[in-house]
Amino acid sequence: MEKQTKGQLAIMLCAILWSTSGLFIKIINWHPVVIAGLRSFIAACFMLAVKYFYKTKEVSQKAPLRHVWGAALSYAACMILFLMANKMTSSANAILIQYTGPIWAALLGWALAKEKPKIEHWAALGAVTVGMLIFFKDGIGGGSFSGDCIALLSGMAFGAYSVFMRLQKEGNPADSMILSHVITAAVSIPFLFIFVPSFSITSTGAVLFMGLFTIGMASICFSYGIRYVSAVQALLLALVEPVLNPVWVLLAIGEKPSVSALIGGGIIIIAVTVSSIIGKRREHKEQSTHNG
Repeated sequence: MEKQTKGQLAIMLCAILWSTSGLFIKIINWHPVVIAGLRSFIAACFMLAVKYFYKTKEVSQKAPLRHVWGAALSYAACMILFLMANKMTSSANAILIQYTGPIWAALLGWALAKEKPKIEHWAALGAVTVGMLIFFKDGIGGGSFSGDCIALLSGMAFGAYSVFMRLQKEGNPADSMILSHVITAAVSIPFLFIFVPSFSITSTGAVLFMGLFTIGMASICFSYGIRYVSAVQALLLALVEPVLNPVWVLLAIGEKPSVSALIGGGIIIIAVTVSSIIGKRREHKEQSTHNG
């Protein structure tokens, strides 16, 4: 199997694992920061163990520390904010609003990486704005305005994370992910004493699953896949997550997204997908012109 095919399968598996987070977050009756901290602690231990026992032969350059820390802090903020949003609004709203991230990445990339957005990025941003206005209509499927705003902040953090990961060039993406989980675990320590979790078989099992698979294994898959799959391909494959996330919640606890949420989410996903496809075609055209 070619490395590109392996990379695509890795990103797909990562997205499927990510998609289960909404369900497990809903069934754990703990403070969201406590959930984020404990699952990240488990994920960090798991990833460090894998890194120690699995010695990769691929050589990667060391990325600037500001880029490593920027990616780690952004992803840590993304995880904490996403958990808070899931507790305050519907799972469908949280994940679909968070997937405005690629558009924010284009805007933040302009400021941080000096990559000026193309016309397709501006068009997508306009479509995403329309989608969010529909989201904010009629209370958004049992959710809350504050929860949806936090989901939007999570999307912005996800966009910033993507930009800092691009800035790392040939650095090892896993390093930023491990550091992000360490930061998230450290931030949660005070909350463990303020909001003492009541452990049960269900809650403990859910946190262990998220730490080992939803976050830990997914991070390893993403770190591997992103080496062989372009950013656009990774984005298109990762769209499995917002599609499956509300499906698991619907099947397990019967939480149904509203018609407004489905329409708004559909507009957001279509806008991001079309923008990515146009951008990829533009890249191929520019490369062909340059080579010609």
